[in-house]
Amino acid sequence: MTKTGTTPSGETSAASAVEWELHLPGRPTLKIHDNHWRNGERDLRLHRPSVMPEMPSALSNLHERLRSGVTTTPGRPELRIMVYLTYVGERDRPRFIRSLTTWDLTDRVGPLVLRELTAREGVTLEPAHDRPNLPLVDLEDPQDKKPLQHALFFPIEDGETPVLGFVHFRVVPVLRHVGWLSSDGG
Repeated sequence: MTKTGTTPSGETSAASAVEWELHLPGRPTLKIHDNHWRNGERDLRLHRPSVMPEMPSALSNLHERLRSGVTTTPGRPELRIMVYLTYVGERDRPRFIRSLTTWDLTDRVGPLVLRELTAREGVTLEPAHDRPNLPLVDLEDPQDKKPLQHALFFPIEDGETPVLGFVHFRVVPVLRHVGWLSSDGG
């Protein structure tokens, strides 16, 4: 699918979008677009269909907002997406938290989800930036002292991991908020 729009850096461009579907029993299908922009940028976002099905406003407000950029990191061969967790703020507007302790991240996303993501070949969860004095990201013993920006690093050829990360970090918290998923994922 080809479309035009605005890239994460604000340029108007064309993109080829790989479409992924998220199915929940008894709910409208949610479509995620993995946009590959002509200028080399890439992002993931919840696609707004031309006719919106009935859904809670917090979920409706997530469509075409709070996209996740897929970027390179200087000095590293992998790609990454930032682990900014969504929450629902005033007037049912989804927002995101940029910095969390690893314990808070594990508590909010779930240790099983994070372990499943990082068990994928070549996938790691690490501090997003190479700065001195940042704690290690250890899912077996998550630190609860220093908030930091986390990132999910994955091989360039891996098309699934960024989509899974986007679903768990951006979409699932809103689905839980609106009651479409329980806190245990069911």
